[in-house]
Amino acid sequence: MDGASDPGTLFVGFSDKPETLRLDRANRHGLVAGATGTGKTVTLQILAQGFSDAGVPVFAADVKGDLSGISQPGSPNERLTARAEGMNLTLTSEGAPTVFWDLFGEKGHPVRTTVSEMGPLLLARMLELNDVQEGVLNIVFKVADAEGLLLLDLKDLQAALKYVAENEKSVDAEYGNVSAATIGTIQRGLLTLETQGGANLFGEPALALSDLMRVNAAGKGMVNILAADTLIQSPRLYATFLLWLLSELFEELPEIGDPEKPRLVFFFDEAHLLFRDAPKSLLQKVEQVVRLIRSKGVSVFFVTQNPADVPDTVLSQLGNRFQHALRAYTPGEQKGLRAAASSFRPNPAFDTAETIQILGVGEALVSVLDAKGIPSVVAKTKIRPPASRLGPDTPAERQAVMRLSPVSGVYEALKDRESAFEILKARAGRAAKATADEAEAAETAKRREAEEKAWEKERAQRDRDDRQAAPQSRKRASGRQTMTEAFSKTLVRTIASQVGREILRGIMGGLKRR
Repeated sequence: MDGASDPGTLFVGFSDKPETLRLDRANRHGLVAGATGTGKTVTLQILAQGFSDAGVPVFAADVKGDLSGISQPGSPNERLTARAEGMNLTLTSEGAPTVFWDLFGEKGHPVRTTVSEMGPLLLARMLELNDVQEGVLNIVFKVADAEGLLLLDLKDLQAALKYVAENEKSVDAEYGNVSAATIGTIQRGLLTLETQGGANLFGEPALALSDLMRVNAAGKGMVNILAADTLIQSPRLYATFLLWLLSELFEELPEIGDPEKPRLVFFFDEAHLLFRDAPKSLLQKVEQVVRLIRSKGVSVFFVTQNPADVPDTVLSQLGNRFQHALRAYTPGEQKGLRAAASSFRPNPAFDTAETIQILGVGEALVSVLDAKGIPSVVAKTKIRPPASRLGPDTPAERQAVMRLSPVSGVYEALKDRESAFEILKARAGRAAKATADEAEAAETAKRREAEEKAWEKERAQRDRDDRQAAPQSRKRASGRQTMTEAFSKTLVRTIASQVGREILRGIMGGLKRR
């Protein structure tokens, strides 16, 4: 990026000396804090591009849209050029290799996970469920596992919830009480999540973590930018997604100890959203992830307005700090200011609390870890200008970057393989067919029974008729002629008489001729 930093370090700015961040201590995490408009995004940008130049992949959420300029070469003005010269820095103009991601698939490649990978704890946080409702959600996940039901997208989860509700008695006996009212509450939460765009998060192909950890042909780490200007409007969805991503990195990556440089640097912007109203169980998970993920080679930088936004258990693990100006107009802000000042190793040259309030734009108090892991004395530092563009890219520039992306075409087409929804739908279809077949068989049997009864009735009637006709047949057999018999005898006599006369006439005629 420049020649101002020693090998193994990133040049971040100048106090009375160059201020650098050691790569081999970067996985001890960090904090970038300061009020709106004081230069946090620029600090994030120069850190991200510095890591990229060192061959370290980066992930960062772009909540305002202006971090996207990291993909384009900068156009230094006179002010930035003068600042660089004052730091003995030769300012180059180049963008970082960038991959854009977007939960909604509009300003970047679609990024998805599955309901199963998200898990009931984070999903409960996303749906704002209470302890009882979270417990029922856990039961739904267990039932799905036992029944071999894959939970990939929200319609799978809806189908599983319906299945549990319909089989409430058997589920109660096996796993504990599951009320229809609680199931209904979870279903309403899912409906709300869908209206916020949460359905886009769940499905396949799911994000492969390896695609966030790429290095280009020139050896530079890819900078993964999540377009979050729309996503941030659903704060819980935003915060839970980023926490899920951190959790997945923690679960899947192997232990590597303290590497010479991180395997991935993760910037968590608007970090206060992660901790606001978070239940104790979630805070414990965040603390565990932050504490242990550094041994996986992942560095986490929390970006927020005030260090007081971050719980002490997490804040104590953030060794590299960049504090921009804070304003302290209210008692709460003054308390946060004192907390921020007390977290630094004092510098006898100035009062830390006073200096934080008078820092200019692009200035920060910087304290980083040395080779022994000890925080350096806090230094009032002018942050270096970035080599990439300050401000957003254009839609055309973004499309060009996306066309050349190493994951172009990998995630765009949604896949919907057989999972809980399809399996339960097929089961319901088979059950409905079996019911219809049983009903048809019953109707056929009923019809046959009716026909047999009618036949039996008809046969009985014939038998009665035959019995009534039998006496008349016996009387005719005693000598009394029927009309048909009399007519037949008369006809025979008539024919016989005529034939006799004809024969006699023939004989007589013959006698007369002789």
